[in-house]
Amino acid sequence: MDVSGLLLADSRFPGGGHVHSGGLEEAVARKLVTGEADLAAFLVGRLHTAGELAAVFAAAATSAVHKGKAHWLELDAELDARTPSPAQRKSSRAQGRGTARAGRRAWPSPVLDRLLADTPRPHHPIVLGVLTALAGGEPRDAALSVCYLAVSGPASAAIRLLGLDPFGVNAVLARLSGAMRDVAAAAAKTADLDPSELPAPGAPGLDLLAEAHDRHHQEEVRLFVS
Repeated sequence: MDVSGLLLADSRFPGGGHVHSGGLEEAVARKLVTGEADLAAFLVGRLHTAGELAAVFAAAATSAVHKGKAHWLELDAELDARTPSPAQRKSSRAQGRGTARAGRRAWPSPVLDRLLADTPRPHHPIVLGVLTALAGGEPRDAALSVCYLAVSGPASAAIRLLGLDPFGVNAVLARLSGAMRDVAAAAAKTADLDPSELPAPGAPGLDLLAEAHDRHHQEEVRLFVS
């Protein structure tokens, strides 16, 4: 991963990811996550479900740019179909739109313009995959970026929600590095498949947490949007 990959995976990249906990806030409210051990289990589950799905589509988007394909509507529709929770779809599109706005300034390209013309609010993994390609990265780079974001966002949220020791939370993330590399490598191997044939790992638990959080977020003040 080069500098562009580091930029895209950095929580300070102005794509709006800092306002999302990836379902952790709802899990904390239900006392499903109360400490580092629970957080580690939550992150492992998230990496191998939502993270893996994001990695598959980010890698596919990067490959599409490199091969001159522009099947953005098809990719977007297939990811939509694999995201049963309306709240998660909304969250992904909000982050995608924010990331696209920031990426348009950093890596302006007719490819990105075409993507946004076809899908004005594209899913986040697709935008990140396109930006990775425009910056010179490969499908595995894009997959690794979204894998890291899938766990680093909730991990950062845990520090604020539970007051956990940042050093301990960082150690939890470090222990996931091998798993992140494995998920990214597997996703890269599927990058050239037709969008309809891409893997579809599901996470019913995260879907339910996302829907519950969305309802509560509309009724009372919550720290994170998702």
